[in-house]
Amino acid sequence: MLGLLLWLLLFTRLHAAMGTDVTAATDNALALQSAEKAAHLDIELHANACLAAHPVLSHLAVYLYRLYYVAIIGVLLWVFLRHAEVYRQVRRTLVAMTVLVLPVYWAVPMSPPRFALTGTVDIVALYDIFGNTSRDIGNGQNHFSAMPSLHVGWALWCAYAGWSALRATHPRWALLPWIFPVLMTADVLATGNHYVLDVAGSVVLVAVSIAVASLWRRKDQGQVS
Repeated sequence: MLGLLLWLLLFTRLHAAMGTDVTAATDNALALQSAEKAAHLDIELHANACLAAHPVLSHLAVYLYRLYYVAIIGVLLWVFLRHAEVYRQVRRTLVAMTVLVLPVYWAVPMSPPRFALTGTVDIVALYDIFGNTSRDIGNGQNHFSAMPSLHVGWALWCAYAGWSALRATHPRWALLPWIFPVLMTADVLATGNHYVLDVAGSVVLVAVSIAVASLWRRKDQGQVS
């Protein structure tokens, strides 16, 4: 557990250091917007306008966007303490996600809609519970890692961990964790932080990470036998 936490801390440092080429990030965002328009998936501005018209919902959206780390830590501790039988698999999935996503952020920096899509209201900046840091490029955060959305990726991981822990004993309850990534998807699209294709990228990332973790487990089992 301690080793995982140290790796996640290192990951945040590596993540912050990547994707700093603003010109490339803007060009990639424009290319992504063109692809979405061609596929009629460009719903970000409409979703953003709908949320911006409702200040109360906007405040709630910012809380969800900013405090999702609480859910990640909570799920990780819950699985570690109460469901040791699935902890190793979900831990490996989490590690695989962080390892696989870093090269993508390095190779394909991506400006979010709030920077690259004209007319987007930066709702997180407008109602930020941590001060006006959403648009502060020099605050040590990576603002150009929109593809894939790790907000949605982490939420999918939480849902997968909860489903894995509950499906054997409480199959109906095991479906509830999947509400979290649905809410997070709506949140990141409406707040102007991600594109539809970012969400699709997150689904691919988590699916591949689960497959990698499963292969990792089988390799370990083969070595033991």
